[in-house]
Amino acid sequence: MTNRPVNAAAPWLRSPYEGQKSLPYDPDAPIATPLELHRCVVRPEWVDYNGHMSESCYLIVFGDDSDAFFRYFGVDDDYRDRGFSMFTSETHMRHLHETMLGQPLRLTLRLLDVDDRRIHVFHSMYHADNGTPLATAEQLLTHVDLNAQRSAPFPEAMRRHLDAIHAAHARAPHEPNAGRSIAIRRPGRAPDEAASR
Repeated sequence: MTNRPVNAAAPWLRSPYEGQKSLPYDPDAPIATPLELHRCVVRPEWVDYNGHMSESCYLIVFGDDSDAFFRYFGVDDDYRDRGFSMFTSETHMRHLHETMLGQPLRLTLRLLDVDDRRIHVFHSMYHADNGTPLATAEQLLTHVDLNAQRSAPFPEAMRRHLDAIHAAHARAPHEPNAGRSIAIRRPGRAPDEAASR
């Protein structure tokens, strides 16, 4: 099975990691916290009528960061050809500062949680030169059997790698912006109360 569609109308939507192989899991290799796997520059086709990176294009960049992470723990083109992939179940993005044409971007990623078929990740986007935080994205992603079109458990070796990454990342301080809900926050009202109104 080959699952590699070509987007001829917008080739910049394709992952820059297509064709890049995953390396075998080395249990003795150090695991950075957070991981820094993806960098890019804001492209002209990502810029909107306000002169900023369009909101949909933030998701392209975070998606490329996820794609780099997939290869880090074993999901590459060959793995997808065997009939398995990762699907996004939920995303929550926060836009912190304007992101402009030509700005260099640096992405970090923390694995917040993992179970037998899902991962919970937190991305942070920074200006690569001055370190300004630009955006964050929190995602729940599901391991999927493409032939059955349903979620499937991670293979045992992949799960061991994910557990090792999670254990390393869990030793870092809690990510204060993880798990946020969307609400208009008002003085004197608890965030969960604001979200329920």
